[in-house]
Formats: sequence, structure tokens, C-alpha cells
Amino acid sequence: MTRPPITVYSAAWCPYCQRAKALLADKKLAFAEIDVEGDPKSRAEMVARSGQRTVPQIFIGDRHIGGCDDLFEFAASGELERLIQGD
Repeated sequence: MTRPPITVYSAAWCPYCQRAKALLADKKLAFAEIDVEGDPKSRAEMVARSGQRTVPQIFIGDRHIGGCDDLFEFAASGELERLIQGD
């Protein structure tokens, strides 16, 4: 089974984005980063997908996880690993 893709909408200046990306990297999870700073098309895509304007916005497959705090909660509860495994 292949793992669902992870997408992180972010901005370089954002400390929450850095924390979320560090958590994924620590867990050795590959992710696609989309920097929305100065890119209206990517920002509009992020807002359309998530309904949110703040960064980061994190998706696993088509499932919207939320922001940095949400990702950490998913990791602490074990839900992140279940999502990655496709359960």
C-alpha cells in the first residue's frame, strides 16, 4: 500500500510552518511544500481546499488536518500514523 501524499501550505517566515515541517521530517514523512507567500494562485487554492487563510494548512491525501497544533495533536493521539498507514 502506498502512503497518501502529504501537502503543507506554508510561508517561509512562519514559525508554525517550521514546527509542522520539522515534525514531519522527524517522523521521516515526505511532504510537498507549497509556499503561498507572494503566490496568489497557491493561496487561493489553499483557501478553497481548507476554508482557512492562515498557514500552515496540512493535508494528508484529500483529508484536511488543519494547522500546526492540529498536526501535533494527531501525532500525539496516534491518528497521524493511522492516516499515513491508510487505516
